[in-house]
Amino acid sequence: MCGRYTIITPDSGLAKRFDAKPAAPTAANYNAAPSQRMPIITNLAPHDIQAVQWGLIPGWVKDVKQAPKPINARAETLPEKPSFRQLLQRRRCLVLADSFYEWQQTGRGKIPHRILRQDEAPFAFAGLWDEWTDRDTGEVVPTFTIVTTEPNALMAQLHNRMPVILPDRAAELAWLDDRTTAAEHQALLRPLPDGLLKEYAVTTLVNSPAHNDPAVLQPAAA
Repeated sequence: MCGRYTIITPDSGLAKRFDAKPAAPTAANYNAAPSQRMPIITNLAPHDIQAVQWGLIPGWVKDVKQAPKPINARAETLPEKPSFRQLLQRRRCLVLADSFYEWQQTGRGKIPHRILRQDEAPFAFAGLWDEWTDRDTGEVVPTFTIVTTEPNALMAQLHNRMPVILPDRAAELAWLDDRTTAAEHQALLRPLPDGLLKEYAVTTLVNSPAHNDPAVLQPAAA
């Protein structure tokens, strides 16, 4: 599962890393939460960084108030679910991040951990996106979800799922490329190899999305 993450890399760093230009300035987000507008790159605009709402609303939904808005989609079942299967074929995206949070269940309760690359560089989650149109106003609302998979060795200590982190630029480009076959897209949805991530327990300030500042990155007290 992935329910919170960070994107605090400056726009200049994101532009260089992903060869894409932000449509508008990206504010640092230390505690990104569902329903917020977050930076993604879609397969239809691979050189644009767009702010899109987190929590997928499929285009076919009629009653948006009653519809589920999944923030995660299981990689293993994407081909089996009609709404996800169609998006896997035609609407994939990179969800830009530089760390994420996971809560470890312990005898002392749930302990939040921050997980980031060993080199602390920005990276991309594999995502799916869609557009929902409000039939009353005509407003088009783009949304996305983050694909998850089984955990690697580090993440297995914290949780039984992890977000799909595409390991390198080649994988990111292949994920966006419409010429990549369905089987090749599915093959990208695997745990990040061991040794590329690190983690540490953080303060419980991160438990509330209201706390969105550098304080949430502080290590938990011993």
